Amino acid sequence: MESMEIDSDVLPVVSARVDSGVRSVTGQAGQTANGTNLVQSASSALNGSAVGGVGLASPKLQDGFVTHHHEQHPPTEPHLPSLQSRGGQINQASLPEDCSCSEDELMEGEFSWTVPLPPTRLLPTGLCYDVRMRYHCELDPPKQRLDYHPEDPRRIYHIYRELCQAGLYKDPQFNVPVIDKPLQRIYARAATASEICLVHTPAHYNFVASTAALNEEDLVHLERTLDSIYLNNLTFASGLLSAGGAIETCKAVVSGRTKNAIAVIRPPGHHAECNRPMGFCLFDNVSIAARVCQADYPDICRKILILDWDVHHGNGIQQAFEQDPNVLYISIHVHDDGNFYPQGPYGDHLHCGVGQGLGKNINIPWPTKGMGDADYLYAFQQVVMPVAYNFDPDLVIIAAGFDAAAGDQLGGCYVSPVCYAHMTHMLMPLAKGKLVVCLEKGGYNLDSISKSALAVTRTLLGEPPDRLKETKPTQSGAATVDMVRVYQCRFWPCLASDSKCSTKEGTMHGKTGFRVEDALRAYQKQQLCDEFDMMELSVFRERISKSFKHQVLAT
Repeated sequence: MESMEIDSDVLPVVSARVDSGVRSVTGQAGQTANGTNLVQSASSALNGSAVGGVGLASPKLQDGFVTHHHEQHPPTEPHLPSLQSRGGQINQASLPEDCSCSEDELMEGEFSWTVPLPPTRLLPTGLCYDVRMRYHCELDPPKQRLDYHPEDPRRIYHIYRELCQAGLYKDPQFNVPVIDKPLQRIYARAATASEICLVHTPAHYNFVASTAALNEEDLVHLERTLDSIYLNNLTFASGLLSAGGAIETCKAVVSGRTKNAIAVIRPPGHHAECNRPMGFCLFDNVSIAARVCQADYPDICRKILILDWDVHHGNGIQQAFEQDPNVLYISIHVHDDGNFYPQGPYGDHLHCGVGQGLGKNINIPWPTKGMGDADYLYAFQQVVMPVAYNFDPDLVIIAAGFDAAAGDQLGGCYVSPVCYAHMTHMLMPLAKGKLVVCLEKGGYNLDSISKSALAVTRTLLGEPPDRLKETKPTQSGAATVDMVRVYQCRFWPCLASDSKCSTKEGTMHGKTGFRVEDALRAYQKQQLCDEFDMMELSVFRERISKSFKHQVLAT
């Protein structure tokens, strides 16, 4: 990658320490990498309670340091070997049988062996959540509750609280029974500049980083020049945590530490393009995580499927991978002939990728709001799943915006939590179960987003989805899916049918069309009849294909 010049004076200082099984993360408060004062105390811009509380939480300030204490790590799993020391020496009896090394190598730490991973069914489901992602908020929030910004910091807390109250994760502040195999915490970290720049330009990174040092007046002025973005001095730090949370969640699944996972993260990302933030999005979290996994695990994570069910088109993700043949991006969204955000033709069904990535971009653009469960399941059955199985990914990432959920006024659709669970369940057999759900832009009804995320998480844990009440798609929904299937069958033969699609090399046509081979056969039949006085013998078999109509001739 080309060399980058990143402003080092805007990188937050964070250090990690592990002591007696308890992880504590400390960083110098308001301190930058070169020691300059970055921002005032978080409490000056935010108010709230302790971590996980209802309000916006502030870090604890102790002797000039920001300290975050996390719960104790679970004990070592019984299937993993451990080194036992007796009198300063390593007990070789505790080593695996396939570890061949001398005692000197053991003492010097120069030894290694292969530890077999446990079966996938025994692995836990992961959960990534960090209260510091809520520090990104409006500088001057409205006084009236109904006027809150749709990308509300409370979104991630409401989801986290819903999971805890359902007993899926143990948090001391929620005194509820916990399931036998609860969610395993995945700790977020700040993404590095090099990771961000796998997708974004260095200029974009530096621009977002510069907001940390601006005063409130300059931030408000800058907001007015951007496309649906609000800022404060902690926006950059929250954005790094959101991208880092997506990275760590995907790496936990790819490496086999968890079987699948959900990342409850913000700010969202799928609208952020390589050189500009837009639509509430700063860094393209999902795309960054996908690129990191491809780079860090080239042998086991080469092909990635990204399924975006946010009601808005993920223009940032499409831009990031439209030339990549190893990343299949499928987006189901309201398009409204380019009048729905983000406006323009980029989200229509005609955009199928560029160059080597041709055919690896599939847009299912609803013509209007009002789509429901049956429409989304019809899209899955007719397009998403056939293509996904044919692509055979190594990792599946869901860009999970929940603003198509029933009750979300901005999205205007009627997808139920049960439908979200069914879509998740259909994707789980892919990639040997390696599935990551990353919260995206969307889901601005706090109750709808919480219930939908809970249904998805229960499915990840292995619970079967409930029954669906609606099974017949709307006429416009079915027509849209059929249109996409017909157009995409040139790239995906698995979508082709005799009545609507030709082969990959051919062209599409309607119900009144005909195949090229049928036209040739008819021409040959006419030539034989004219030259040799042959006649056609009819085949009286009701179930036989019309393609055999001109196959049997005789003198």
